Amino acid sequence: MYTADYFLMQGMSGLVLGSLYALMALGLTLIFSVLKVINFAHGEFYVIGGYISYFLLSLVAGIPPIFGVLASMVGLFFLGALVEGTLLRPIHLGQVDRPDEYAILITFGLSFLFQNLLLSVCGPFPKTPPSFLQGGWRIGVMMISYDRIIAAGIAIGIMTLMMWLVRSTWSGQALRAVSQNKDAASIVGINPLRMNTLAFAIGSALAGGSGALVAPVFSMAPDAGVVPSIRSFIIVVLGGMGSIKGAIIGGLIIGLIETLGTAVIPDPSRALAYKRVYGLIIFALVLLVRPQGLFGEEE
Repeated sequence: MYTADYFLMQGMSGLVLGSLYALMALGLTLIFSVLKVINFAHGEFYVIGGYISYFLLSLVAGIPPIFGVLASMVGLFFLGALVEGTLLRPIHLGQVDRPDEYAILITFGLSFLFQNLLLSVCGPFPKTPPSFLQGGWRIGVMMISYDRIIAAGIAIGIMTLMMWLVRSTWSGQALRAVSQNKDAASIVGINPLRMNTLAFAIGSALAGGSGALVAPVFSMAPDAGVVPSIRSFIIVVLGGMGSIKGAIIGGLIIGLIETLGTAVIPDPSRALAYKRVYGLIIFALVLLVRPQGLFGEEE
């Protein structure tokens, strides 16, 4: 039953899903590394990105689906900047007595607000944007859709661009400086408040882009961000809090483990029911051996 083609297909599917997981987790870890805030509304930014792509491609006939991804990232960039500048900035201005609790309540509140707004505006039924490309790549008797392959390719391209941005540009170096020491960054002329806004905006844009890439494959509904958000938290902790490399590698590991773990169970219904368990098992085992995550640093 289990042939080489079968495991090759499952491995490719795992890498495809892992790259999409990694893209969303990358946005979350960027926000945490700079702002030291966990964004519990990250899943809703993912959903909003999917809906922006859907409505743009539905209203403008004949537009290439890649423009839906770009529009989602631009829209979420500005939404993220607005949220940070209005709701989270008081934390960094010292205007909040209990900043950790404030950040949790604000981002949780945003999560519920966005979910209910999307439910009211878009309705409860899933919506699917047009495909990137019809058909798929066949290996033996199995086939992986071009939508998944293209989505993974774009996600890898975005992550590569992000790695270059962080390592080779002034803005990226400023983000790294602020993530390490805000006071020292201020001394050399970097404005930490601007970097906070930039990090939150980029992290939100990555979540929106991830939602736009996934929407043609799995559809989009108002509550579709709950599971990806939880999975992103797992990946961020698995890779190491604040580690960009850890978020990418952690996403790929979870994608591969979930897909290959599902593949070895003959009963499809049971296999899908256990799918999320495999990632949690790996997560628990890694934390038992290395509590700071794969690429995290001991404090």
